[in-house]
Amino acid sequence: MNPPAAAPAFLADAGWAGAEILPVAGDASFRRYFRAVMGGRSAILMDAPPPHEDPRPFISIAKWLTGKGFAAPAILHEDLEQGLVLIEDFGDARMRETVDAAPESELRLYEAAIDILIDLHKHEAAPVDPYDMAVYHREAGLLTEWYCPAIGIDADADAYRAAWDAVLEPVLDHPPVTVLRDYHAENIMLIPGSDDLGLLDFQDALAGHPAYDLVSLLQDARRDVPAELEIAMLDRYKRITGAGDAFDVAYHVLGAQRNAKIVGIFTRLWKRDGKPRYPTLCPRVWRYLERDLAHPALKPVADWFDANLPAGMRGDPMAIAGA
Repeated sequence: MNPPAAAPAFLADAGWAGAEILPVAGDASFRRYFRAVMGGRSAILMDAPPPHEDPRPFISIAKWLTGKGFAAPAILHEDLEQGLVLIEDFGDARMRETVDAAPESELRLYEAAIDILIDLHKHEAAPVDPYDMAVYHREAGLLTEWYCPAIGIDADADAYRAAWDAVLEPVLDHPPVTVLRDYHAENIMLIPGSDDLGLLDFQDALAGHPAYDLVSLLQDARRDVPAELEIAMLDRYKRITGAGDAFDVAYHVLGAQRNAKIVGIFTRLWKRDGKPRYPTLCPRVWRYLERDLAHPALKPVADWFDANLPAGMRGDPMAIAGA
């Protein structure tokens, strides 16, 4: 986590000459984050090196969100050629650790996170690409592309695609909203000195179904969300928005699609990128996936899983493969 060589000059151009540069974190991508500290103030330095990363979508969505009154980080300075962006510092208090340390805060914070989505869905979708059938298929296909080979299964990919065709079509009929796509407890910040929840990791936003970000939040790949909390938050969203039974169907269809994608991505992070922590999260994701597959609307996909991936082959791919 050494800062990029261009960081001191970039910070000087931003008015932060001589700032101390401290590592904060990396993530599942090539992006890295550092904290610039100087004279009692701090900011976050995002290193999104080209050609692997392009910070422009993050900057664009951040400005769109703040323009609508949502708490996304302010963009303080940018150098697109070098992939460096200086953004507002929301501190270190993530929703994940806050809830884990103070379980009594769980209901309040999840209600607040749901209310952000309710407000977000009142707005016309941001000017981003559509979450269309091609994207859904490409994502769901990560399971047959990465997970199945990793555990030694030659799955029927054509039948898998056909099963998804059968269940995804109704989801496309809903008027699109801005879908942040990674809206979960590790990307939601408690901003110091504010009652707002801060938003991060939205650079992959698309225009799609409003149920998707509820799935991200309530079927969180990185922490166990109690089933009763999931039900209560779904009920809260539907009560306030007036969403009906069709929303429940979309929630479970997109839950299954997202969780199949995540199983594939976590396997790829192990096999391709050498990050063995991620497969250990797969058993939790499989539990969510099986919960979604139990919905009657998912029968074609559930039948495919029963035929191609028996219960004993659903879990941590490293463990199943004996790696």
